[in-house]
Amino acid sequence: MDLIEKYFDWLSKEQLQQFSALEALYRYWNAQINVISRKDIDELYLRHVLHALGIAKVQEFHAGSKILDVGTGGGFPGIPLAILFPQASFYLVDSIGKKIKVVNEVIAALGLKNVQAEHGRAEKVKGEFDFIVSRAVTTMDDFVKWTRKKIAKKQNHELANGILYLKGGDLTKELANFPKATLFNLSDYFEEDFFETKKVVHVPLKYKP
Repeated sequence: MDLIEKYFDWLSKEQLQQFSALEALYRYWNAQINVISRKDIDELYLRHVLHALGIAKVQEFHAGSKILDVGTGGGFPGIPLAILFPQASFYLVDSIGKKIKVVNEVIAALGLKNVQAEHGRAEKVKGEFDFIVSRAVTTMDDFVKWTRKKIAKKQNHELANGILYLKGGDLTKELANFPKATLFNLSDYFEEDFFETKKVVHVPLKYKP
């Protein structure tokens, strides 16, 4: 929790309580249904929560904005972002039902009113979103194919509507087909060694009816 307060020192009492509750919740549910590796559960706030919040350092989500989290797994990056931005709406999907069960249990326990989670594939999701977030679920080529028709037309943020993708390593080859992509190094925002090669990739996508 110290890590969260270190980089987000403006959180309300309720938000601090919600972030603080994450460890016990994930330890409990991870023992029932494994969604986080044993190594990572011991570093939940560094490797999952703060990593997810790296997206918030690149773009704050305004009130009324809609965010789709594709391949959310145990609820990352969607749940930490939903705690941070209670005035935005989050829709979390994953193709593995047992992971969504955990996500829904965590959402209920935290009392989050701005999150929905559903078992399903990204291609089947209805609606339009300001941003689509994810954490390295597939290559960017495939990810764009899944999501390109789900982008809202109206722009409400500093960054153009599109994808905000958490990824690490050398992305030169993977992003060759996306000349408008912008890479934000998380090491510019967080000083921990874990973030040395971690990035947020922004790929603007145009509205396609």
